[in-house]
Amino acid sequence: RFICIYPAYLNNKKTIAEGRRIPIDKAVENPTSTEIQDVCAAVGFNVLLEKNKMYPREWNRDVQYRGRVRIQLKQDDGSPCLPQFPTRKSVMLYAAETIPKLKTRTQKMGGSDQSLQQGEGGKKGKGKKKK
Repeated sequence: RFICIYPAYLNNKKTIAEGRRIPIDKAVENPTSTEIQDVCAAVGFNVLLEKNKMYPREWNRDVQYRGRVRIQLKQDDGSPCLPQFPTRKSVMLYAAETIPKLKTRTQKMGGSDQSLQQGEGGKKGKGKKKK
């Protein structure tokens, strides 16, 4: 009763032929399996993260593209675990909608600017010779 969600299903950088399963305007830029796991576990799903699994159509072997999330969508009797998510597509759309709101995503945007400024500031004093 578990479904598999690969990061490629939610990636707006991929075409449908490359494995995207939701509309491009709802997809996320380069989601990771950990982010999908965090979002689904927070809403109350029974979640299992398989780090070493890869999407078969994924040509890039980088670590960021690895991983598969297994989610228990239905009980043993066939009823949905969470009534607001009756189908796999509803789970994917929810995950894609929620991932951009994660703290890791919002901090990365702000944190990258600060690190660039610090790097530039450190370079200024170098290169001057004393006479």
